[in-house]
Amino acid sequence: MTGKARSDGGERPWRVAETGLVVRVRLTPKASRDAVGGLDLTPDGLALKARVRAVPEDGAANAAVEKLIAAWLGVAKSTVSLIAGGKSRVKTLAVAGDGMALAAAAEACLATLGAGKERRDG
Repeated sequence: MTGKARSDGGERPWRVAETGLVVRVRLTPKASRDAVGGLDLTPDGLALKARVRAVPEDGAANAAVEKLIAAWLGVAKSTVSLIAGGKSRVKTLAVAGDGMALAAAAEACLATLGAGKERRDG
């Protein structure tokens, strides 16, 4: 049940948590570049579409998506950690910090994607 979803002010692929922000990501490894490219509807709900150059071996793609989401949000890589989906395309990441500020940053980043711009790292 994957498909395209629009940023229309409804559901978001993140939620504010006590320790920061929890983000759902649909990851495509072995891509031509590292980038966050919009939203995707997954069976688990709405997710950010992310692509990384890393291969899905020995945790390389998981580490790459942590780095990508940290760069996308403008936070230190050490604040982002994989909390679910280690062997799945749909992953859940935790971003430590002020949840409301992180949600605002994510909203601003998503708005740039809505303008047809893809946010890249590397």
